[in-house]
Amino acid sequence: MLREDTVFGPIFSRRLGSSLGINLLPQKGKICNFDCVYCECGWNAEGLSDTTLPTAEDVRKALETKLAACAAEGTPIDSITFSGDGEPTLNPAFPEIVELTLSLRDRYYPAARVSVLSNATRCGEPRIFEALRKVDNAILKLDAPTDEQVALVNRPVGTYHVKEVVENMARFEGAFVLQTMFLRGPGWATQEWVDGWMEIVRKLRPREIMVYTIDRETPLSGLGKYTVEEMRKLVQPLIDEGFVVQIKG
Repeated sequence: MLREDTVFGPIFSRRLGSSLGINLLPQKGKICNFDCVYCECGWNAEGLSDTTLPTAEDVRKALETKLAACAAEGTPIDSITFSGDGEPTLNPAFPEIVELTLSLRDRYYPAARVSVLSNATRCGEPRIFEALRKVDNAILKLDAPTDEQVALVNRPVGTYHVKEVVENMARFEGAFVLQTMFLRGPGWATQEWVDGWMEIVRKLRPREIMVYTIDRETPLSGLGKYTVEEMRKLVQPLIDEGFVVQIKG
């Protein structure tokens, strides 16, 4: 199970290059409204030891200290990435923290992108939506095309409807990155599943699609990964239609 400091890295990311992470959730726990079967942070129930969320001032101090040190050492940073131990938009100060992150990025690493890895469940809230519109990479998750399939893979806490999430994603008018996990399991990523997902992609028309598979140990045993070649074959119709698809094994 990963447990991250408030600011961590930079680490090499398969999708984002040299990525400096921001964890807006507990340093010794996990808070998420998904409980994904493949989550590298483990099950939600295993992360209950710490519920303390960093404040905007906590993040400002930690981020400025790290950025100043990296700049002095000449450490490259391609992305300043909100990820960490759960869903970053659950931190009540998320919009304020996005603003201060953009300001510090402009001061220390103006060429770096600010990215947010989100499960998109809170895009319907005006303050969250506006904050996500301001970052360079709003990377929004959709792993499955139906509520039943999402329940199988992502195990949402509370109410979740694919239709509502897709409607909220559509408000970005394509100015976002769609992120989807492909993994082997009982009845997962069947052709019917992929066809339904591709229909949603065609409706949303994101500027980029990130397709990836598991890279670390998963909390649910027995899951399998796809090869890059297998994933490319599955998404080839979208590539042929001109969609920009990044595939990572």
